[in-house]
Formats: sequence, structure tokens, C-alpha cells
Amino acid sequence: MMPNQMMQMLQSFKANPLQFLLQKRMNLPQGIPMNDPQAILNHLVQSGQISQQQINSAYQMMGQFRR
Repeated sequence: MMPNQMMQMLQSFKANPLQFLLQKRMNLPQGIPMNDPQAILNHLVQSGQISQQQINSAYQMMGQFRR
């Protein structure tokens, strides 16, 4: 995946987590607050839907764009 694609995905997630997750067909239980991206990410990692490495890579790419 290209760095600009990862950046767009991260921005999309931050802007509207619920819409992003529905588009990607990811599952969240009802108890997860939809306005808390960190809680959502924690659940997705714990449930194996995404890896911590994917999150780390996205943050690394974000850092490169901010310089």
C-alpha cells in the first residue's frame, strides 16, 4: 500500500470511524464508543482484525508527512 493511501485511510478513520469500519467490513461490539478512535483501534487489534504493525506503519507515515 502506498504512503498516501495509508494517510488517506487514517484521515478517513479519524473523520468518521463508523463509516470507515463499515466500508472495511470490520466488526465492533455495541459497547465500543464510536467517537473514541483509540478504543476502536484497541478492539480491532485485540480481536485480530488489524495488527499493531499496521497501526505503527500508519503513524510512521503520518510522521513523515508532517516534517
